[in-house]
Amino acid sequence: MSEGPRGWAAPLYARVLDATGVAAGTRVLDLGSGGGGFAAAAVARGAVVHGIDTDPSAVAVASGEVPDAVFAVGDAHDLGSLGPFDVAAAVQLLAHVVNPVLVLREAARVAPVVAVTVWGREEECDVRAFGEALAPWVGSRRAPDGPPPITEPARLRALVELAGLTVTSFDEVVCPFDYPDDDELVGPLFGTGIGRHAVNRGGPVAVRDAVLERFERHRTPGGGYRLENVFRVLTATSGGATRDGAPA
Repeated sequence: MSEGPRGWAAPLYARVLDATGVAAGTRVLDLGSGGGGFAAAAVARGAVVHGIDTDPSAVAVASGEVPDAVFAVGDAHDLGSLGPFDVAAAVQLLAHVVNPVLVLREAARVAPVVAVTVWGREEECDVRAFGEALAPWVGSRRAPDGPPPITEPARLRALVELAGLTVTSFDEVVCPFDYPDDDELVGPLFGTGIGRHAVNRGGPVAVRDAVLERFERHRTPGGGYRLENVFRVLTATSGGATRDGAPA
């Protein structure tokens, strides 16, 4: 899951849960469960949640944060004997895996309903302003050669269909990133690799001033900042397992 201010993903989680009809008793597989944010939202609706992540520290955090769910270290590329589930969700995962099609096929194998989310295009997301502010010290990012990024709707749909799933809905949701003041906006940036690189080259004062100048257009009347970012939510059906474990 991509980092942001606490609570930013609540609208995204709600859209996934609504789109897949998660309710009391729904068996949900949370692929790339991270710190357990999506799992907590699903559990709050009464779902029975199993989360997997390749990072043992993330699994430990999620287990502490969401004791009513089960978490384990695992690879979404190979779900083994897990399942069956009613819904498999890959929330902000596909951009970080080696083989998105294989992950989708594995999800489809264990659940009849699969949901995935991705960021919107760069120009649809206000967080691009961080990179723009730091460009004097870190340079501008150039799109790599090759196929379109997974943030392109047509590319995402093509990957899902290549995995053998049938797209049933494709929606978008805006998730605001709210920062109450200057320190909350700039402080976490200085802890990132790109932020440290910029500070090493330009110094903390110059970098802070550049960030605040770039974000002035996003300032709220209360003195904080709001960044609006588009995310896309796709749901699909497969021939995966059903509630009784029989093929769909």
